[in-house]
Amino acid sequence: MSSLLVNEFEPSDDHAAIREGVRSVVTRFGDDYWLARDDDGVFPFEFHRAMADAGWLGITMPEEYGGSGLGVTEAAIMMHEVASHGGAMSATSAVHINLFGPHPIVVKGTPDQKARWVPRLVAGEDQCCFGFTEPDAGLNTTRIKTFAQKVPDGYLVHGQKVWTSTAQVANKIMLLTRTTRYEDCARPTDGITIFYTDLDRSKIDVHRIPKMGRKAVDSNAIFIDGLFVPDEDRIGEEGKGFSYILHSLNPERILIAVEAIGIGQDALRRAAKYARERVVFDRPIGQNQGIQHPLAENWMYLESAWQMAIRAAWLYDHDKPCGAEANSAKFLGARAGHDAAWQAIATHGGFGY
Repeated sequence: MSSLLVNEFEPSDDHAAIREGVRSVVTRFGDDYWLARDDDGVFPFEFHRAMADAGWLGITMPEEYGGSGLGVTEAAIMMHEVASHGGAMSATSAVHINLFGPHPIVVKGTPDQKARWVPRLVAGEDQCCFGFTEPDAGLNTTRIKTFAQKVPDGYLVHGQKVWTSTAQVANKIMLLTRTTRYEDCARPTDGITIFYTDLDRSKIDVHRIPKMGRKAVDSNAIFIDGLFVPDEDRIGEEGKGFSYILHSLNPERILIAVEAIGIGQDALRRAAKYARERVVFDRPIGQNQGIQHPLAENWMYLESAWQMAIRAAWLYDHDKPCGAEANSAKFLGARAGHDAAWQAIATHGGFGY
């Protein structure tokens, strides 16, 4: 039990430099920019391009393919900073797929595939969406029905996906399919194959899903009817795709955790500033314990969630088991971020609504 209480992570000068470098890009896009993107629902192309030009989209990608070759710890610091300056999930969702999405390519792709695909993702020349989730399967990935039928020189794909982010603007898709039907497999995880291929809009219909938030980054239902995928776009062995996606799940959980924490901390800073400046009955409302104590409690929960998230990242980068920590970080980070944002709204009273 004592080993669980030890956090080996120590911030370094390099980590501070990452924060400063990311902040120098992110702070060029202020509240007005993100409010406009939330109003018009247009993808933040300018922000995405700025992050690509500064080299941040390849922070975890191998150096030989144009990346920085850094770990999930550094990516977590980067995404925490991205989330902390007003863009919230619109900013993070515009770039974080580059940090964990290409992992199946890096881990199981051929040298030719890595050379063809990774540099273009790092440079922001290609934009990828994920076709994993299906309407009748949800998180039960083994029950997906999208099927890739083997044909000469490739596969013919039919099926549908849902909650596919950025499909309105993407030109590539990471696509999870069955190549052996569920009922014909010895194990539920068998018979799943992963592809990285062109998003051919003559064979894929993309329908935007209206949402209550994060309007700048689209979510979609996609319908695939006879998409041809060449053999060279299959990642790894046929039927082994389920094990490949596991490489990206824990990094994804860690990054989502730190993004939620960053959003919560930004909300807390704004709430504290307002509480210091808002004067009622001849005194700032921040002098009232009814305002102070909830914000202090939020701060403690956010800090605790950060410790769990950064520990999970450290474990992952050192090839140690981190599933429990990554899942815990996602839960704690999401809850702490949500509660801090809600308390920030309450602190602003009617102006918060």
